Amino acid sequence: MKAAALSAEQLRRRCDPARFEFRTTGELADLADAPGQARATGAILFGVDIQREGYNLFAMGPEGLGRRTMVRRILEQQAQGSAVPPDWCYVFNFATPHRPCALKLPPGRAPKFQQDMERLVEDLRAGIPAALETDEYRTRLKEIETGFNQRQEQALGAVGEHARKDGIALLRTPAGFGFAPVSKDAVMSPEDFQKLPQPEQERLQERIAALQEELEAVIHEVPKWRRESQRKLRDLNRQVNSATVRSLIEELEGEYREVPDVARYLGELREDVLDHADYFQQPKEGERPTLFGIPLPVSEGGEAPLRRYLVNVLVEHSGATGAPIVCEENPTHDNLVGRIEHIAQMGTLVTDFSLIKAGALHRANGGYLVLEAMKLLTQPFAWEALKRNLRSREIRTEPLGQALSLISTVSLTPQPIPLEVKVVLVGPRIIYYLLHAYDPEFAELFKVAADFEDDFDRGPAADLLYARVVATIARREQLRPLDREAVAQVIEYAARAAGAAEKLSANLESLSDLLRESDYWAGSAGRAVATAADVQHAIDAQETRAGRLRDRVHEAILRGTLLIDTRGERVGQVNGLAVTELGGRAFGVPHRITARVRLGGGKVLDIERESELGGPIHSKGVLILSGFLTARYAARRALALAASLVFEQSYGGVEGDSASSAELCALLSAIADVPLRQSLSVTGSVNQHGDVQAVGGVNEKIEGFFDICRARGLTGEQGVIIPASNVQHLMLRADVVQAVADGQFAVYPVTSIDQAVELLTGVPAGERDALGAFPQGSVNFRVEQKLFEFAALSRPTETRSKTRRGLRSRPPG
Repeated sequence: MKAAALSAEQLRRRCDPARFEFRTTGELADLADAPGQARATGAILFGVDIQREGYNLFAMGPEGLGRRTMVRRILEQQAQGSAVPPDWCYVFNFATPHRPCALKLPPGRAPKFQQDMERLVEDLRAGIPAALETDEYRTRLKEIETGFNQRQEQALGAVGEHARKDGIALLRTPAGFGFAPVSKDAVMSPEDFQKLPQPEQERLQERIAALQEELEAVIHEVPKWRRESQRKLRDLNRQVNSATVRSLIEELEGEYREVPDVARYLGELREDVLDHADYFQQPKEGERPTLFGIPLPVSEGGEAPLRRYLVNVLVEHSGATGAPIVCEENPTHDNLVGRIEHIAQMGTLVTDFSLIKAGALHRANGGYLVLEAMKLLTQPFAWEALKRNLRSREIRTEPLGQALSLISTVSLTPQPIPLEVKVVLVGPRIIYYLLHAYDPEFAELFKVAADFEDDFDRGPAADLLYARVVATIARREQLRPLDREAVAQVIEYAARAAGAAEKLSANLESLSDLLRESDYWAGSAGRAVATAADVQHAIDAQETRAGRLRDRVHEAILRGTLLIDTRGERVGQVNGLAVTELGGRAFGVPHRITARVRLGGGKVLDIERESELGGPIHSKGVLILSGFLTARYAARRALALAASLVFEQSYGGVEGDSASSAELCALLSAIADVPLRQSLSVTGSVNQHGDVQAVGGVNEKIEGFFDICRARGLTGEQGVIIPASNVQHLMLRADVVQAVADGQFAVYPVTSIDQAVELLTGVPAGERDALGAFPQGSVNFRVEQKLFEFAALSRPTETRSKTRRGLRSRPPG
């Protein structure tokens, strides 16, 4: 059947504002749920509600669909009914200092515990020195010191007595102890010693050597006696301090008796305080306390050693009413699992448990963590750290430099914290599919996919819902209300953005931009309510701002730099249509497509492919043309054709098969030697049966050719041939619709290549009759005759003459 032009009503589905009962969007109630996202909403609700391992979520879809907003809203609803998670602290590990202990406290109790510990330290700093200043303590301390001194003096006195009996004196000098012979109660001089008989000298020397051994034995016992005295001193200190320490700590133990971790920690704390009561004394001048064997600075009052008794509150939930929701905008490794900071002291980096900082997993523990998938994957080691913690269900804070052995310094290995979190990744579909295909752990950890729709079905109910979306955004953004005509214009804009008259775009970001800009133009005009004119002004302004490249291309066509004919006829030449997308904007551009044929071996040469300017899909479309020619015209004989196809003046590459119908029309024209109308442009892909198939960007393509025709002057003969299956996608500009209504432009839907050929040539395409022959004079007849001639010319002379007689005697087929 011959293709008929579409009516103006078929080119744009209007939204009748009279169907709306409201006058402005100010009368409409807010819409909580995004329209058309029932699938994604159900997936999010399921993923949030199911409490099983691995059921984390991936919210996927393009930007602007409101993924984060919807996820956040559902999480907030779920979090309100969830229990507040516990607080977590890190404290000093008295048994293994480099492994700080994690303490779990009821929600909101961690800051109070931190303050209680600070007060305890202050009380101990006052109570312990006071206990050590009592007369009883001083007396007992003096007894220990006197006992040690007496024991030492008695041992030395015994050695001295033994020496005196042998005429030898025990001497005490600044350099130590020594022995010397005496004479008449005086130390014998060396000269007098030399005057003694030799046997006497030898006796004295032997006796001095024996006494030296006895003295060494005594001196050897002195450290042991000192240690015994120090032990007695420690026992005394523990005994004296025990009452003070016990009374202060028991008060805390009673307050935190129901918190097992704190109760255990306070018991260990009591023993450590008694063992290190000297930490609570003022350090002597020149002394420096240490932590893990490394000197630390001494602040006023000697607080540095007392840092071991402080509390590092990692996460606390004071005032919280539900589970936490954390949206980490910079998901680096350290921002996820926490970090351990260092301070520089005496040329080295040192740290302690108080320098452990929480990460997003700590803050979201017991609740929900929302992350941008692209940001997460582009941060070194962040993705692996997240998977490792989710699989182990523990948060392990490990410095990245230490894990990679990049630094060698004193660090910590904090006790892991149990992890119970629901992670929601937000990202494009391609990220989800790539992770699912190439990361075997991904499917185990993210079992729920929330796939957001790009658009949704249009209808009266959907139009009203979309009006409420407009009202909701206008109120949220504090914009002027829109009247019903403006809402209708916005709905038509959303259908155009969806690329289908029966759909509405779900992109809320572009909608919000349009409403903001419409509000601006309404304000510029001094209107309190935005009108359809303001919406159209905003749309036109957007196109103008992004239209520089489009205008330059059109200018090049109108100046004749890019050759495009819109009048006349040419053999083997047709106007194809392409879409250029840049910066979020798309515009249609006509391209001249030409075909040349000659006798050959049956190959259709794609010049774009040979020059490496054509993509694989475009090359596939050209190969389909060879299949169509062979099946229709040379099913029982060789296709003795050599043809070439090219996009003239194309320098940036061609991709897609939307020009294959135009290429086939040019090829058939060149074979049949039938001219094609240059006032028509063609778009659509074609299959091997000659069926014309739908393509993308049909609105932009039509408008692109229309703009060129209008600039040169509309004659009423110009138009565009499109696939019939693309009619449902038409949402053309108002000026194009008006030109069609005035009979100055036309849009022709076709289902087959024969319909397109008839429109372009004005000659019937022709169908085979009962004998399998095409009508004489039809385009298909001419194509077949030319291919028969090529086939005959390609054979030897004798065979060629027989073929000619056969062609005259019977119909081809």
